[in-house]
Amino acid sequence: MNDNSLRLDRVIRHLLRGEDYRIEVVSRISERFLKYALTFFYQVVQAKLHNQQINQDWYKATFLNPDYVENFADIITHAGLNKKTITNQFGSASREIVLDVTEKHYDRLCKTIANLVDSEDELDIKLTIRLRDVSVDLTISESLLVITALAVKRSQIRGGAWSQIGKQVEIPLMRAMCNYYQVPADYYRTTSSSGEGREVDFVLVDRLGNAYNCEVKLMGRGNPESADAAIARNSQIFVADSLSDLNKRQLAERGVHWVELRSEQGFRRLRNILKELQIPHQEQEETLEEWLSKHGVFS
Repeated sequence: MNDNSLRLDRVIRHLLRGEDYRIEVVSRISERFLKYALTFFYQVVQAKLHNQQINQDWYKATFLNPDYVENFADIITHAGLNKKTITNQFGSASREIVLDVTEKHYDRLCKTIANLVDSEDELDIKLTIRLRDVSVDLTISESLLVITALAVKRSQIRGGAWSQIGKQVEIPLMRAMCNYYQVPADYYRTTSSSGEGREVDFVLVDRLGNAYNCEVKLMGRGNPESADAAIARNSQIFVADSLSDLNKRQLAERGVHWVELRSEQGFRRLRNILKELQIPHQEQEETLEEWLSKHGVFS
């Protein structure tokens, strides 16, 4: 398995055990951010190697220049913005709009930093980046520009990682639970569409052919979106990391079966649902750890 599959495997094992899976996501965020930061700093050192002056004009010409930046989205980050902000404000993140907005925002950011530096004349910050025998010193203004860009990038990575893990986990988690209770493959499928045309990723099917849409949300206890997410996709089975008593009542009132992974019963509550909906399955004689050691998450 590749690194992403191994990480996903660990996340699902945590969920099946009723453990907190978040450490895996936080670790991934840190790993991606540090790799990005090292690449970013390396570009600064490379500029010094080519005898370019490190100043705000250089930063603008280098890090906001589409001819220099390989990933066009990084131009937005380097300017201290994120793509969603631009899209929300202008209704688009086209190349034309991005170049115009980032340049204007960058100029305003530079003025803000200059005013801050002037008003805090007793404070001095200097970043020193060293690569082998070459070192680059950044002034307080340049340091604050770099810190801003890195802060925006970490926020982007963080948001993307949490969103991505939810999408990646749904199918293998549901399939793992079905495999544990030996639900025949004919009684579930992994692609369908709700009555409102919104896609759901996993569907259980009873003996009469009735389909039950399943929704997985790895959200914290008490999140008000929990019940709403199930209804929005016309889901009949809702699996969550944690649910508050209010969430459970909301789901029950709307006829939605629920499974709370981080609870005493955990994913095993699914067996009660399978039994009630008359979906073929078998009681599992092996413990979860015995089953995982023999079959694994992706069996």
